Amino acid sequence: MTLPRPHRVDLLIALAGLAAGLLLWSFGLYTTGDRLFDQRWAALVPLTVMAAAEALRRVAPQTALVTGTLAIVADQFTNGNLATVLMFTDIVYAAVVYGTPAQARRIPYTTALVTAGTTVAFLVWWQNAFALLVGMITGIVAFLPAVTGSIVRNHREAAESARLRAEQTALLAEIDRAQAVVAERARMARELHDMVANHLSAIAIHSTAALSLDDPGTTRQALTVIRENSVAGLAEMRRLIGLLRDSGAETEPAATATLAGLDALVEQARTNGAGSGLRFALDDGRRDGPGLPAPVELAAYRIVQESLTNALKHAAPGEVRVVLAHQDGALWVTVTSPYGERPGPRAPGSGAGLVGMRERVALLDGSLDAGPVAVDGGTKVWRVRAELPVGASEEERA
Repeated sequence: MTLPRPHRVDLLIALAGLAAGLLLWSFGLYTTGDRLFDQRWAALVPLTVMAAAEALRRVAPQTALVTGTLAIVADQFTNGNLATVLMFTDIVYAAVVYGTPAQARRIPYTTALVTAGTTVAFLVWWQNAFALLVGMITGIVAFLPAVTGSIVRNHREAAESARLRAEQTALLAEIDRAQAVVAERARMARELHDMVANHLSAIAIHSTAALSLDDPGTTRQALTVIRENSVAGLAEMRRLIGLLRDSGAETEPAATATLAGLDALVEQARTNGAGSGLRFALDDGRRDGPGLPAPVELAAYRIVQESLTNALKHAAPGEVRVVLAHQDGALWVTVTSPYGERPGPRAPGSGAGLVGMRERVALLDGSLDAGPVAVDGGTKVWRVRAELPVGASEEERA
């Protein structure tokens, strides 16, 4: 069997240990004396074997531990060398750190039993306190390195597990975000498609009427309606081009939401949030007059809907206020809710709400700000504020 190539660091450790052992041996510094093999050269044999085992500490930890154990036992029959003992402690440590999981669990228990057995055996044999000193030295040489290696290995495995969990969490979050954006784009594409279809249907109906009736007044009125619907349809189609809709979507499109349904939306939120200490109020400051463009009404409705949903999930008890204002050629939508520390949301969510709102506002060339702000008295609220350009109203143009 061919042993694997030793690691470069392990070779350096082995050579350093061998050099230190030879230096101690050359000065005649031994750990014991009057042993079975008291020849001066005898201590070099276990030293050399231990250095060879040290070179295998990382690539073959079990082989290194068996070889090192034999060398440390043989060293007890010679005058001994301190470098041999120190290298053995490192081999025990490396066997736990780099060995298999089964070895890492077994070695600390084995060295503990060896330490306890050695102490008891010498107590029975010598029957004096010096046996306790021998047991303590055995524990320092064998059991303590094994425990240290076990602690280091556990910390490394915990750090690796935490790193893998963090990578998996980041990957899942990125997948969820991408899926949320794609799903929101598909929903907006369906809604815009419905509105474009409505305009084209109106154009078809009025063009048929214009062709069928030979009345100049009726024809002019029909052509006016056709022009209005054509302009509106082209504007919405330009926004639709930027959305890559999934051609395989099978979900039926829902009816287009408008701001006329805000009262019902707020009332539903009031019912759902009653048990959480939330109060809901609607302040619609729009002027009476012609309706807003359908994309603007749809975006405003969805922004209010998502903001109320987020308030039901995250807001502290208090008042949630929805404010609408039509000024400076834009529809301003502001939703404020109490901002406080909570242990977690009242209900789980995908985290795609703000993404969807920003997508809708960007399609209208508007702006959106969302985050905590301080109000009168230093109280913090969570505010969602969107500017949706709609053009100047008749009164502003006048």
